[in-house]
Amino acid sequence: MSDTAAPRPLDGITVVSFEHAIAAPFCTRQLADLGARVIKIERPGVGDFARGYDTRVRGLSSHFVWTNRSKESLTLNIKHDEAMSILDKLLAEADVLVQNLAPGAATRLGLSFDDLQERFPQLIVCNISGYGETGPYTHKKAYDLLIQSEGGVLSTTGGASDEDMAKVGCSIADIAAGMYAQNSIMAALIQRGKTGRGTSIDVSMLETIVEWMGYPMYYAFEGQAQPPRAGASHSTIYPYGPFTTGDGQSVMLGLQNEREWGAFCETVLEQPALATDERFATNSDRSAHRTELRGLIHEAFADLSADQAIARLDTAGIANAHVNDMAGVWNHPQLAARDRWRSIGSPEGELPALLPPAVNRNFEPRMDPVPALGEHTRAILAELDYDDTTIDRLHDAGAV
Repeated sequence: MSDTAAPRPLDGITVVSFEHAIAAPFCTRQLADLGARVIKIERPGVGDFARGYDTRVRGLSSHFVWTNRSKESLTLNIKHDEAMSILDKLLAEADVLVQNLAPGAATRLGLSFDDLQERFPQLIVCNISGYGETGPYTHKKAYDLLIQSEGGVLSTTGGASDEDMAKVGCSIADIAAGMYAQNSIMAALIQRGKTGRGTSIDVSMLETIVEWMGYPMYYAFEGQAQPPRAGASHSTIYPYGPFTTGDGQSVMLGLQNEREWGAFCETVLEQPALATDERFATNSDRSAHRTELRGLIHEAFADLSADQAIARLDTAGIANAHVNDMAGVWNHPQLAARDRWRSIGSPEGELPALLPPAVNRNFEPRMDPVPALGEHTRAILAELDYDDTTIDRLHDAGAV
């Protein structure tokens, strides 16, 4: 069990973030998990537009609750005449600036690394964008689904025809970019400890998702056919995917080698002769004859419940899984057994939140509330030596 009082790796690190949607907020939330102070700058009266994506969490947005715990919300109208002096005071004490504003917006606002490095040599500036800071696509707008499309994800997911293509059901391109940004910031902090100077980090959503497409890209090396779309099944390994059982449920299973194929035939299907059937002698043969093999598996599973099929698969040493919906995930026994849930505050009261996936025995991750819009504005400005009268004036003028 981690020591809740133990110091966290990023204690004392301050991150200022111009962020919206998912990629940058997911990056900075992970930094906050590790102890960083994250000051989220939001537009007065409006805030991060992800606050309005839905109202599924007791009136709060599901996206926003997921990616914004443990942060401080500072409202600041960056176009106001007095905003820059506030921002300069923040950046003078900050370690990291993160932004995923619209293409070109950071440069127009004077927030590029080139604009800031002379005044704030310690500052690490991380820019997250759809296509990166150079190239013909630099100024194109980029949303998760568009990047999944440009990066080839949609060519590998869903059914066989173009009409049946399917996006990944979560914001995978945003998540990938947020993870690479967080990892790169951690590396930059280590580097700064050696050089004493900050740096610029350019994270492209397209490049992060193309990195994740490495297997299908190499499978299609030098013009070879790419893996076909196979729905929830594996495109090149079989049997590997969902199979319906007699109680109308589905069981996910996957075979990786010939030893497992033999055990599957004998113990799961109870048809040991299939192990030497020429149609199914190798993985390539099984994949080529997947229609016949799928029929045989469904026939064998027709008299079994999902639990009975999983019991046979476990006995045979075959990898398997339940096909859970979101209710099944909320109530997953493995997550409960490992004590992976915590309670966090929010403007609508206490909410459950999953601990970060990496468990470090030396410290407990930070799990602080999701902020209300502008909740910390007055306190942050007071830290910057603004008195109450000045703060009221800035508020009345629409600067904060």
